[in-house]
Amino acid sequence: MSDIRPDLRRPLGDYGIDGDFRVIPPRGHAVILALIGIALVTLTIRNAVTGAVTAAVVFGSFALAFALFVGSYLRASRVGKFEVWARVLGGLRLRGDEHVLDLGCGRGALLVSAAKLLPHGRAVGLDLWRADQSGNSPDATRRNAELEGVADRVDVETGDMRRLAFVDASFDLVISNLAVHNVPSREGRQAAIDEAVRVLRPGGRLAIGDLLHTNRYRGRLEELGMTDVERRSLGWRMWLGAPFFPTRLVTATKPI
Repeated sequence: MSDIRPDLRRPLGDYGIDGDFRVIPPRGHAVILALIGIALVTLTIRNAVTGAVTAAVVFGSFALAFALFVGSYLRASRVGKFEVWARVLGGLRLRGDEHVLDLGCGRGALLVSAAKLLPHGRAVGLDLWRADQSGNSPDATRRNAELEGVADRVDVETGDMRRLAFVDASFDLVISNLAVHNVPSREGRQAAIDEAVRVLRPGGRLAIGDLLHTNRYRGRLEELGMTDVERRSLGWRMWLGAPFFPTRLVTATKPI
């Protein structure tokens, strides 16, 4: 097998913006953010011109913090997640013949990245296709797989991560990025973790990146007897809004 690995940091597809767009569509979010930014800059300039230095400093600080928040969010969603997961997937040292399941695959950013490392394997993406990502749909995911040249090794399915329609020990690796926290109840999130462990083969591995509840994921995996359970920050590249919303990774291995 060749030692040459694809560069996962430079995707060819269109993977949208991560976020909750069930109530307000992406363009509405963009308009609201633009109006807030304009208002803060306007207030900063107006107070500076009129000699209200303290107010100008306050509004200027808010404007800068807001710009950093929006900038880090967009960078993480469009660029950072590819950089981070390239490192995570590379660290798994996949053989290339594994079967991989991506829970809450969205438009396929993580799914397609994994598929690029599976010339003799298979990657399955599962989602309910809610509007928690712009343009989220099975067709968008399949188009991205085609653009990236991995459509022949990718399957896209509609399903609930709390009730997986796969037999026990079906996958060598289960992955997920910013998806499990969307399950509304604690019991539901625990069921998703239980299902992920159930469909793993002995010796199989799990890697879940999320904004919330990662301590509980780790605790549940330890209760289920998983080994090498670890939780760590994915760093500034996955800050969805400066350091206020860091993404953490939980990894574990199923005992043989």
